[in-house]
Amino acid sequence: MKKLWLIFAQTTTIGLAIWFLLTLLNPAWLPVNKAREVITLRESNRASAPVASMPTRETPPLAVSFSAGARKAMPAVVNIYTSKEVRSPRHPMLNDPFFRKFFGNDDPQRASSLGSGVIVSEQGYIVTNNHVVESADEIEVALADGRTADARVVGADPDTDLAVIKVEEGKLPTISFADVDKVQIGDVVLAIGNPFGVGQTVTMGIVSALGRSQLGINTFENFIQTDAPINPGNSGGALVDTQGSLVGINAAIYSQSGGSLGIGFAIPATTVRQVMEAIIKDGKVTRGWLGVEAQDVTPELAASFKLMPAHGALIAGVVRGSPADKSGIRPGDILLTVGKKDVRDSSGMLNQIAELKPEDTVEMHVFRNGKDLTLQVKVGKRPKLAQR
Repeated sequence: MKKLWLIFAQTTTIGLAIWFLLTLLNPAWLPVNKAREVITLRESNRASAPVASMPTRETPPLAVSFSAGARKAMPAVVNIYTSKEVRSPRHPMLNDPFFRKFFGNDDPQRASSLGSGVIVSEQGYIVTNNHVVESADEIEVALADGRTADARVVGADPDTDLAVIKVEEGKLPTISFADVDKVQIGDVVLAIGNPFGVGQTVTMGIVSALGRSQLGINTFENFIQTDAPINPGNSGGALVDTQGSLVGINAAIYSQSGGSLGIGFAIPATTVRQVMEAIIKDGKVTRGWLGVEAQDVTPELAASFKLMPAHGALIAGVVRGSPADKSGIRPGDILLTVGKKDVRDSSGMLNQIAELKPEDTVEMHVFRNGKDLTLQVKVGKRPKLAQR
């Protein structure tokens, strides 16, 4: 028994001695210390990784609001109510007094419609669509502050579907014009108008496309496309940016049901300003004219003319005695530039020429028989017969 106790005591003493030496020389060799080291490394990794850190309080995301831009533009957007006399086709039997006793007189009916407009001058000038006020006998404008006033038509331009009306209400709030050249696809825009007559309404979307043309809506087309909901009654209303500046006048939608499908078209503010200023000054819009028929240059046509890449407008016909004829432009020429602006297609060429002032001489470049030619063209006045 003593021998067993002696062996146990010696074994315990030797074990304690070994443990003391290990602790003194290298603590990392011990299993306990290794475990502590692993824990320390894991805690260090957690501390250095911001993803795994536990914030004391989560910061809520910032709310996005366009109320400032809407508040700035809304006072300058008005509701327009129009009415006109409509006479239905008269049945021949109603010419007989006997039948009129039973069916009554064929008295004319009054049709009413609604739209929107934008105040562009403190003197009461309002821009809207021509189709909103066309042939109207009575025009009533409802301001954003609740006032109403009768309006008269100052002038209209059916080629761009724009019109200017005027109210006599003293000093009025106006809208500022945006720099349309800086507008980009994807920019947020707000549509303000009076859809379905429910009252002034603001909807939001983005600019879906720029320079839309050849839609068959107007003679001169350079639309801004947007997916901001636009419905009947929005016509003539404002399309503004997030600062409340006018980007365009809402004019049309693509729809098979009559409601918004996310494809709306607005007339750019640059065109609105040009037409507005001309109507206020002269009561009408005077445009430049060359007297040519043009078509787009397709890749196949460009290859046959050895013009690469495909661009410009192919002159398909020239009116005899027109400014184009007098300046030497011939059928088969490809018009490359008007002034200092490149011609992209026939629709763009029509808009560029229309912006020129009659009687001005403009330098134009054409491509003829494989060579570039420079011509000096005296711009003519677009005749009424050329207008739709």
